[in-house]
Amino acid sequence: MLVVPSAGGLQPLIDDGVIDEVIRSLKSGKEATVYLVRSGAHMRCAKVYRDMAQRSFQKRARYQEGRKVRGSRQARAMSKRTRFGRKEQEAAWKNAEVDALYKLVAAGVRVPKPYGYFNGTLIMELVTDAAGDPAPRLGEVDLSPGTAREYHRYLVQQVVRMLSIGLIHGDLSEFNVLLGHDGPVIIDLPQAVNAAGNNGALAMLERDVNNLRGTLGRFAPELLQTEFAREMWALFEQGELTADSTLKGVFARDETAADPDAVLLAVEDAREEALRRELGRES
Repeated sequence: MLVVPSAGGLQPLIDDGVIDEVIRSLKSGKEATVYLVRSGAHMRCAKVYRDMAQRSFQKRARYQEGRKVRGSRQARAMSKRTRFGRKEQEAAWKNAEVDALYKLVAAGVRVPKPYGYFNGTLIMELVTDAAGDPAPRLGEVDLSPGTAREYHRYLVQQVVRMLSIGLIHGDLSEFNVLLGHDGPVIIDLPQAVNAAGNNGALAMLERDVNNLRGTLGRFAPELLQTEFAREMWALFEQGELTADSTLKGVFARDETAADPDAVLLAVEDAREEALRRELGRES
């Protein structure tokens, strides 16, 4: 049995028979490390969440607005930022991805299938390419115009399916879409947003959809002229959005008033995108 030394947090899962072997690290980020593991005859992913600093809680607050909390005691503690409240907030952030994955799988959204959550570790499906190797990210491949258009159509429909059950990814980009053997798969959902209860929901939806437009528009420039986010949001507000709603990609914007939430998110998104690309060049 091979146990990767840096994956010591997975030892209890090995001891309990949840997984049999840790193969290697697949991805390490500021919030979690993802490992390739074996469970019986199956290869799977184990996402080990890190505990975060207080400044991270403050950054997360905008995503957590509108989420349900287990009880009044937890809600009060989280609002007062007590030690217990921070612990509850940490647990809520980690549990959000697990809850979102189960809801999205049930709704027919293509995300990794979850197999269980064990003491801060999420076991889920390993997304593979046609050769059976871990799938690449969308931003790591070159596409033909036709394939870019097909991926864009498919991913916009996935966003529609998410919104139809009241969820927004909140950080969707070329970095958290994998290209599996059966098409694009959306990953990384701890910041999933409650569309009906979050004041910044529209701005986050626009950022998600426009990130996809910008990435795939590099290969099919006509996509850069589409406006899907506001169109689907209008249907959502009217209670008319369904999982199979057909969109035209056209929406007449009202330019008379600026949206400060959208402006702030655009600025932050540009900063994070630049940082991600810089880190990608160094790795």
